[in-house]
Amino acid sequence: MSLEATFERVSMELDEPFTIARSTQTEAENLIVRVSDEEGTTGVGGAAPARHYGETADTVAAVLPELLSVVEDVGDPHALTTIEGRMKEVVRDNPAARCAVSIALHDLAAKRLDVPLYRLWGLEASSTPDSSFTIGIDSVERMREKTADAADAGYPVLKVKLGGDRDREIVETVREAAPDATIRVDANEAWTPRETVAKSEWLAELGVEFIEQPVPAEDPEGLKFAYERSALPIAADESCVTAADIPRIADRCDIANLKLMKTGGLLEARRAIATARSHGLEVMLGCMVESNASIAAATHLAPLLDYADLDGSLLLAEDPFDGPDLAGGAIPLADVDRDGTGAVER
Repeated sequence: MSLEATFERVSMELDEPFTIARSTQTEAENLIVRVSDEEGTTGVGGAAPARHYGETADTVAAVLPELLSVVEDVGDPHALTTIEGRMKEVVRDNPAARCAVSIALHDLAAKRLDVPLYRLWGLEASSTPDSSFTIGIDSVERMREKTADAADAGYPVLKVKLGGDRDREIVETVREAAPDATIRVDANEAWTPRETVAKSEWLAELGVEFIEQPVPAEDPEGLKFAYERSALPIAADESCVTAADIPRIADRCDIANLKLMKTGGLLEARRAIATARSHGLEVMLGCMVESNASIAAATHLAPLLDYADLDGSLLLAEDPFDGPDLAGGAIPLADVDRDGTGAVER
């Protein structure tokens, strides 16, 4: 058997500027990996590098030729453990780059067996959590409008970005605009430990479900302080990059927020989920601003999750790939009628 592997860069405009506590994003540059077998079946994967974790489109493009050489040398898309192990030997960092290759290989392997990816893993799709829809930081009035639009579109779970001096006003506004929604908040490391504890009190009064990454990842003792005193559960995101981080955060949070682009691949993501479970943590799977070339793969992990935040492709003005219909927040795995991840080029 032989495989041919290629990649390209794709720049995608966002539907509108997306602001969190530390930055504003107006476009996303993803890299698309394609792996084809001798019969012309092609698997597709996407990389969504994040500068916050030390990756850019340039660094991904620089290492992909080495990673794709591993794929072509092994030549078997079903040898997933072997290929992912060798890729990590060749390129230890750049997890988004390795992830794109991992997704493409999983997509191809499932397509060759004529099954959706979750069936390849032996998962059952009847019970999956709803994905949240994110309300980025904006003027309070614009956040009210975005919340109302999301509620009208049927999203039952909203994630609200915080991290400034308008936090309480923002949450009160969102709650007023969507009185029945489940609300989660994400400070993206912007608060101090004591600030987290204080804000958790009124956030609980407003019916918020949990707080995501309130303090800087570089302050593990601050995370523990907040976790032990918060009126709400704490989810760790920036503090939890790979499976190796989970033992260090297990007594500092309630929820591990994993992302494919942090873990470095689908096999690694499944290991991280199992590691979190073994440490008594709940699990959420999040995302970057990503095309369906990668979001589609993430949805197949939904049966293993407590919470999902997989709206990255919904923030794009136009996605070059079709994928699962996540409008309204439901993850429709049971309705998947495509083999592989379900990502299809438009």
